[in-house]
Amino acid sequence: MRAIQITQLTGPETALASADIPEPAPDHPMTPGSGVLVDVRAAGVSFPELLQTRGAYQVKPDLPFVPGSEVGGVVRAVRGEAAVKPGDRVAAFCGLAAWAQTAVAPGYFCFKIPDGWDYAQGAALVLNYHTAYFALVGRGRVAEGETVVVHGAAGGVGTATLQVAKARGARTIGVVSTDEKERVARAAGADEVVRSDGPWKDQIREMTDGGADIVLDPVGGDRFTDSLRSLREFGRLVVVGFTGGSIPEVRVNRLLLNNTEVIGAGWGASVIGWPERTKRIGAAVEGMIEAGQIDPIVGARFPLDDAADALALLDGRGATGKVVLDVA
Repeated sequence: MRAIQITQLTGPETALASADIPEPAPDHPMTPGSGVLVDVRAAGVSFPELLQTRGAYQVKPDLPFVPGSEVGGVVRAVRGEAAVKPGDRVAAFCGLAAWAQTAVAPGYFCFKIPDGWDYAQGAALVLNYHTAYFALVGRGRVAEGETVVVHGAAGGVGTATLQVAKARGARTIGVVSTDEKERVARAAGADEVVRSDGPWKDQIREMTDGGADIVLDPVGGDRFTDSLRSLREFGRLVVVGFTGGSIPEVRVNRLLLNNTEVIGAGWGASVIGWPERTKRIGAAVEGMIEAGQIDPIVGARFPLDDAADALALLDGRGATGKVVLDVA
């Protein structure tokens, strides 16, 4: 089968190569003796793959390896326990080796998708929406009527977080950098939008009469302190990632003075190896899909062989919605 491999740790421009490799068996390393074999129609492109091309991600397989963690496709075979069967249209989280014509995922990481969804929307589901639900509900304790601020609101995690927040009855404010990203954030459910290069902290405090209840931050970097300052008393800053590049530090006196919290939301570390947690999140997300509250926003699409261009778009902060590779 055709696949994209990372062959050297030199960055997205030169690290990738197309290869013909054997198809996997329906047996996943996370669940030995069981797994779901999926004929891939679309594969998601995310920040971890960009880091992997530089050897900067915590998961460091031996070279060469096939990157990619999520797919939309059709089930070909099932070994062991799974809630899907051959022929089902699914979203699946593979963890690795998704940028290929065929991929394998644990049974508990496979979810049926609606007939009306494009396969690319399936590739946009698990990583982004499960992260958003885990961060907002499981860690941020979002409640109906609260105000949620979302940094990177036009990206994959950002658009998913806006939709999950709206589904939970929250008011949403997106933080974006361009007119196009504002359009995408509003389409995803942002009630208000502020610009990251403007006085967004002060604008948020004015809009909310004193501060937001939750700020969700997948960006990090130099905006972190102002995110803390934009919280009301008992507010929560939920840390999801560091796409801005630098990892900020917390002056804990700020937490004490306003009774605020900084909360880590490491979805992968929490659910991988814990199938029941994934099933619970999956059921909650499925309920939102059935209620019409979740509709993944797909941005740029690239052929599988143009994966380097997809990563370059992420690297240049030009992506909106979910970036995907069309595989078949």
